[in-house]
Amino acid sequence: MAKKRSGGGLTGTQQAAKFLGVSVLSGAVLAGIALPAAGALGLAAKGTVEGFDEIPSNLKTPPLSQRTTILDSEGGLLATVYSRDRKVVPLDKISPYMQKAIVAIEDGRFYEHGAIDLKGVLRAINRNAQSGGVAQGASTLTQQYVKNVFVEEAGDDPEKVAQATQQTIGRKVRELKFAIQVEEELGKKKILENYLNITFFGQQAYGIEAASQRYFSKRAADLTLGEAAMMAGLVQSPSRYDPINDIQEATKRRNVVLQRMADVKDISQAEADKAKESPLKLKVKSPKNGCITAVDGAGFFCDYVRKTILTDPVFGKTAEERQKLWNLGGLTVKTTLDPRAQAAANEAAVAKIYKNDPVAASVVQVQPGSGKILSMGQSRPYGLDQKQNQTTLNLAVGSKMGGTTYGFQVGSTFKPITAAAALEKGLSPAQSFDTPWKINIPEQDYTRCDGKPAGYANWEIGNELKSEEGSFDMTSALGKSINTYFAKLEQMAGLCETITMAKNVGYERELGKKVKELPSITLGAQESTPLDMATVYATFANRGMYCTPVAIESVKAANGDKLNVPQTKCSRAMSERTADTINQMLKGVVEDGTGTKAGLSDRDNAGKTGTTNDRKDAWFVGYTPNLSTAVWVGDDVGEKKSMYDLNIGGEYYDKVCGGCLPGPIWKIAMTGALNASETPGFAPISVPRAEKPKDKEKEGDEGPNKPNKPRKPRDGKPGDTNPFPGITLPPGVIGGPGDDNGRGGNR
Repeated sequence: MAKKRSGGGLTGTQQAAKFLGVSVLSGAVLAGIALPAAGALGLAAKGTVEGFDEIPSNLKTPPLSQRTTILDSEGGLLATVYSRDRKVVPLDKISPYMQKAIVAIEDGRFYEHGAIDLKGVLRAINRNAQSGGVAQGASTLTQQYVKNVFVEEAGDDPEKVAQATQQTIGRKVRELKFAIQVEEELGKKKILENYLNITFFGQQAYGIEAASQRYFSKRAADLTLGEAAMMAGLVQSPSRYDPINDIQEATKRRNVVLQRMADVKDISQAEADKAKESPLKLKVKSPKNGCITAVDGAGFFCDYVRKTILTDPVFGKTAEERQKLWNLGGLTVKTTLDPRAQAAANEAAVAKIYKNDPVAASVVQVQPGSGKILSMGQSRPYGLDQKQNQTTLNLAVGSKMGGTTYGFQVGSTFKPITAAAALEKGLSPAQSFDTPWKINIPEQDYTRCDGKPAGYANWEIGNELKSEEGSFDMTSALGKSINTYFAKLEQMAGLCETITMAKNVGYERELGKKVKELPSITLGAQESTPLDMATVYATFANRGMYCTPVAIESVKAANGDKLNVPQTKCSRAMSERTADTINQMLKGVVEDGTGTKAGLSDRDNAGKTGTTNDRKDAWFVGYTPNLSTAVWVGDDVGEKKSMYDLNIGGEYYDKVCGGCLPGPIWKIAMTGALNASETPGFAPISVPRAEKPKDKEKEGDEGPNKPNKPRKPRDGKPGDTNPFPGITLPPGVIGGPGDDNGRGGNR
């Protein structure tokens, strides 16, 4: 009978089996371990040799998750994003000191044994027997690599990670068999390379390249002897030996590695002693992960790119496939962001509005003809610290892409769409209406696309000021933003035709919410986003060709393969003549209309102001032939408040309007983004005018601010914003039926 040992009464053979975590089948276990390739391994998870043989031996090595790099259109770095910070490098890009150090401390006989180190097992058994417990393991570097593969495959799923690391017979035997396969298929150098790229080194760094950058701000190829020894020492316990948190413990561990390297003759004792005397000279580089670290204020744009990859089917048929692609990372994403335009958008967004003001601004720019999104700027910085007025809410887009639920009511920035529908139907720009400052039109006079009336109530429409009455043609009505004119023009152009034109130019609502066929749409009663409105106006600039917005130019996978990316899709929304006519008429808005504060003096430019009912949203959307910019200003938190009697950006506003705040912001953004040497003009066209328009001079609400002048109630009652004293209006736009939350647009 075998003599009982100190390990709980077990024989040496039994202790070996216990150490390996398997059941004993014969007294020839150790002999079997030495001959795994011959199939004589005397252990199995199921208690039989056949059970061991049934374990699949095709280890599927998942691609290693790496950092994704997001670049601007010129190749400049915007941000790095990762689930695991890693950059895979070949073995010849890793310091020889690092290669020797990791082998010396983790598996000194790595180049001498197979998948299993029998001498190491016996040594561990002896040590454990002497200590009466488990004092030493015997996993080879190959076995450790296999275990890391299991962990990598588990990703961030806690249950899968637990299964990959649990101390069970089944897991250990699988690890053992896969280690045999890996040794046969990869060879020592490739195993070492894979091991150094997959291993966790602490401080969010996976793989030697990321770890070298984290601790020493250098490439893995440039690690010195002392640095490599410290890094190799981290593997056993990244938290315990973390030099950032405990430099003394890390130094002790480094010295252990150096001595081990000397013992195995990788370095001389003199070299080891000299390195031991040197202090750790860390040059820590803080981890930068995610859009929160994006440069040039491009956090919102960065997040839009992330959302694009996670939602666009071109990156995967299912949400799971797209999420897997993003988590795997290793992508190089070149975007459409133009550094000059982004800097201009950032400057404009904060030039007139402080980050802690009660309202916020969104600035977004699109290139006509290509659909490329050039910039996204906001007055509130991108981030998570609400005390610093930071936000991750992207005001330029809808909720699907990280923004507000539906967008914002667009006010009179919709009117050019109605004008385009009218021109496409054959109406002349000289079409004039002699209107009072308020009118009443039956909803039955507007026909939906299904041929039914839009409603059966009376629609009361009014202009903001009583002086806004008389005869207007299309040009003057756009310039002065006359509500009553556009209510009549929509009636002649057709409600269905107006809705169709809106869809053709990219006016959309979020979450699949259909555009409602209500007459009040002509006054901007329904919501859209700054990105969509910039794209709408880019259609005018592009002479009637609508192009879908895109943010990504190219994506390259970690292996260098180019992936498919969303391509802009262009379609004709209106004739060139219609677009050219709109361009000429909207030039009048910035020359002598409601948008004079936005006008650029050195080039052709056009645009339109928009101010919704009760001044809850204010807009200016405008363009040159080569750039379209939308600016929105409003309350971005809590209940949407009317913008009266406010201090914004250090200036007092008795009432905010499209021309007096978004307009100047737009001018700053355009001036900074445009190259002075490139000044293309709109196609020349003669726009017919009515013979004698009889509109009266007025005090425009888009005119200069009058500081320190409190708002006067229009009917003498505090807080009443009804422009028609004594008249009860339906909810919605001024004089218009309501849409959703009962707000609407006038200017």
